[in-house]
Amino acid sequence: MERKGSRPRLIQAMVDIWSLPDLRRRILFTIGILVAFRFITHVPLPGVDIAKLQEYFATSPLFGMLDLFTGGAMENFSVAMLGVYPYITASIIMQLLVPVIPSLQSLSQQGELGQQRINRITHIATIPLAGLQGYAMIALLGSQGVTQDLGPLTMATIMVTMIAATMFLVWLGELITERGVGNGISLIIFAGIVTDIPGIIGRGIVAAQGGQPGGLLAYVILALAMVVLIVVFVEAHRRIPVQYARSSFRGGRMYRQSGSTYIPLRVNTAGMIPLIFAIALMQLPGTIATYFMNPSGQDPNFWNSVYNMFQSGTALYQGLYFILVVGFTLFYTMVIFEQMNLPQTLQQQSGFIPGVRPGKATADYLNGIIRRITFGGAFFLAIVAILPFIAGKITGVDLVIRSTALLIAVGVALDTMKQLEAQLTMRRYEGFLK
Repeated sequence: MERKGSRPRLIQAMVDIWSLPDLRRRILFTIGILVAFRFITHVPLPGVDIAKLQEYFATSPLFGMLDLFTGGAMENFSVAMLGVYPYITASIIMQLLVPVIPSLQSLSQQGELGQQRINRITHIATIPLAGLQGYAMIALLGSQGVTQDLGPLTMATIMVTMIAATMFLVWLGELITERGVGNGISLIIFAGIVTDIPGIIGRGIVAAQGGQPGGLLAYVILALAMVVLIVVFVEAHRRIPVQYARSSFRGGRMYRQSGSTYIPLRVNTAGMIPLIFAIALMQLPGTIATYFMNPSGQDPNFWNSVYNMFQSGTALYQGLYFILVVGFTLFYTMVIFEQMNLPQTLQQQSGFIPGVRPGKATADYLNGIIRRITFGGAFFLAIVAILPFIAGKITGVDLVIRSTALLIAVGVALDTMKQLEAQLTMRRYEGFLK
């Protein structure tokens, strides 16, 4: 490890960060916003039996997963129980609609002004999506006897409060992006995830005291291996060499200048979006079944069987989950790659790939590469998705480490460290990632 003076690079970088007033102010601002977010998650809404709610969350994989992302806001029936997920849903829908609707595609090609208009549309779409998700959630909880009989005025008040809290969290996230460090929306999700770490550690201690220390140790090793795999594949990319030829006039004469760089095509271009799509689709049959199945104590009907088949601990669920993650990864990556329109961008900037003709030949070449490397990224995401299930079967320890949550947490941590690295590098300090 390289040292600066007598200190390791990482420690010296931390000292440099806090010695810069503007960077220190950004970090403190980010921490302050995240603390405010944690306070909001503990402001409850009326009309719910908290004991029944927590009991239902303990037996519902879908709500348990969503509660993990909100940092316990759903389990507390907080005003922030929807988190920023209506905004994320609206963003995903807009990303899928941009290449399909000509007017949106035209906006996306208008630079920063067009992107601002698309963001405004995304914000507007978040409001009805938050209302629909909030109403569906309350209706489902009511069918399970968790919520009390809510009058029209109380229901309307709860809905308006939930929508307002969601938009307030989106605003806090944008404040972090503008005045703090890192991507604000991602950091709010990250803050919700890491707050469950003490609970995971506590459940691990209980498992060890229950006579499963060997299984717990194996589970920890597998969890660390999962983190390493995520870091490797998040950072993995294929470098495509690119050369640029430019003309310039100096002293009345034309000179040809050339330069070379590369395009980094990531193996995991889709990120965690395919996991979210797959989880939402896999939870849909079980969620619908809860409306029609017989309650416990009565003879089970068809919908009871459907509900049992689509529980996260079944082999059927994990197999279908694996297939859906691979399919969504391939689909979403190709949609994003088409929106980037790299061949046209290269041609406009007088760039070309050595040995490949500009235009259609370049497009076919890049499409072929992105398809091949995306297959690797798709299978990686699918393996990460079912790895907790495999780890639980191997070790016999029922500790649920959500692969989606782990992927988000590691990705956000890496992105924030890179931004801090960039801030230090701009000020000619040594970073801590090299």
